[in-house]
Amino acid sequence: MRPRSGPTVEHRVLAARLRILRERAGVSMRAAALALDAHPATVRRIERAETGLDARQVRVLLDRYGVPAAEADPIMAGLGSANLPGWWHEWRDAMEPWQQEVIGIESSAGLVRTWHPALVPELLRTPAYTAALYRTLYPADTPARRERRVELLGERQRRLEERGAALWALLPAAALHTRVGGDRVMAEQRERLAESAHRPHLTVQTVPLDAPPHAMTGLPPLYVLRVPTPEIGDRAVLEIPGGRADIVDDPAVVMDYRIRLDGACAAAPPPGTPLPYDTPAP
Repeated sequence: MRPRSGPTVEHRVLAARLRILRERAGVSMRAAALALDAHPATVRRIERAETGLDARQVRVLLDRYGVPAAEADPIMAGLGSANLPGWWHEWRDAMEPWQQEVIGIESSAGLVRTWHPALVPELLRTPAYTAALYRTLYPADTPARRERRVELLGERQRRLEERGAALWALLPAAALHTRVGGDRVMAEQRERLAESAHRPHLTVQTVPLDAPPHAMTGLPPLYVLRVPTPEIGDRAVLEIPGGRADIVDDPAVVMDYRIRLDGACAAAPPPGTPLPYDTPAP
């Protein structure tokens, strides 16, 4: 049974712990599958959080790995909450398939770093800017579905701020010259960005129009997500034209993107530098 809307972080953590316990016990995936009377692919899917955590299967695996009760009981007790669908389950009609995994991780991330080469990064967009942009990006959608997409982004933003997660965004000044919607829409979006310097947990940097190439030049929209849980490594998400994304969990590759972001942010004006088209103080 696959999770209905992408696994929660709690599910991912328990799945990772099962893998760690198997490896610590020196039990092969094939031997674990024999204990379940199943194919090794079943164990692989359990450890990758690609299927629901069945209590009987988990108990059999813990027994096979020789896990003592003091360690096994908390795992069994956590199965119920780990199998619950995430809050984003009700928004599946407004999501691309890859977004289920990304939002599942984002919902527990302590730090989100983001870059967009041409537009305001989505976690900083106003509803009006988002709605105008979606009319171009999703022309085949019904107005109702586009509105659901706008509402989903607003809910992501609200939850990120409510949790006090840190958001660090880098964007080119050209994004503020890309006309999305009318003058009122752009004025509202620029005002939102100008206010960002006064919002806790939010860092925004803008690359000037006349800046030289930097470490992120030429890269597509990027997110780097960090969850404060050792079992869950950092993820890098690169958006690909056509409503797709490449989700990277290889530590070396993710580290390369982090270094690129660090370099680009170090070269950009520091946070708090007045943005182009800032609304003048009254």
